[in-house]
Amino acid sequence: MNDNRMYQVSTLQALAMGYTRPVITVGDLLEHGDTGLGTYEDVDGEMILVDGKCYRANVNGVVQKVSPDTGVPFCSVTFLQKDRTETFSDSLDIDGLKSMLDVKIEERFGLNSMHMVRIDGYFESVNARSEAPFRSHHIQLRDILAKTQKDFTFRNLKGTLICVYYPDFMDGINAPGWHLHFISEGRTLGGHVFQLRMLSGTAFIDKVQNIEIQLPTEPAFDTYSLGKVSNDKLGIRRIEG
Repeated sequence: MNDNRMYQVSTLQALAMGYTRPVITVGDLLEHGDTGLGTYEDVDGEMILVDGKCYRANVNGVVQKVSPDTGVPFCSVTFLQKDRTETFSDSLDIDGLKSMLDVKIEERFGLNSMHMVRIDGYFESVNARSEAPFRSHHIQLRDILAKTQKDFTFRNLKGTLICVYYPDFMDGINAPGWHLHFISEGRTLGGHVFQLRMLSGTAFIDKVQNIEIQLPTEPAFDTYSLGKVSNDKLGIRRIEG
């Protein structure tokens, strides 16, 4: 059913504290959304879900479609309704784009709601990252990424940004503010975006006011003391940036 609902697997704080085991498979996930982002079991690359197809950007930024039995420890997805369409014609870096998106959602009183945005555009540059898999238990995400993360830059190409927004009061469930993943038009390059220069783009914006969270069901999840460590100490904002 294509209802206006965010479907989230686990919580960002659980991922940040090192819970990277599979909670759901990609095949099951596609029953809950056609657009979104996240990661895979053992933090094996960045997830980009677009047009109902699930892709992995690997440690080198190379994108491949994933199999339905691939495990997912964390993600946010929805069925994109395309409630609003906005056109951007000015050159924007990532801060400018986030500020512009803030304005667009504030215009319709959306700062306390979740949003899913797809932007198809032309990019002078996209600075992104991804990571290699690292099997662990109770090792924080920032420490995993210190071992496995790799940065790369794409230049002068068309592609799609998948942008998820969570309001401040949902901090810990997800990261407050905007989180962006990129995939090239040919579905061959992508990753988690930390800087960009977008020359033009068309955004499809959904305001989402319902959420379903699928928590892990295995006993190991209850060995993580969620909530005892602040998100600042977990380095979530540094990880996002």
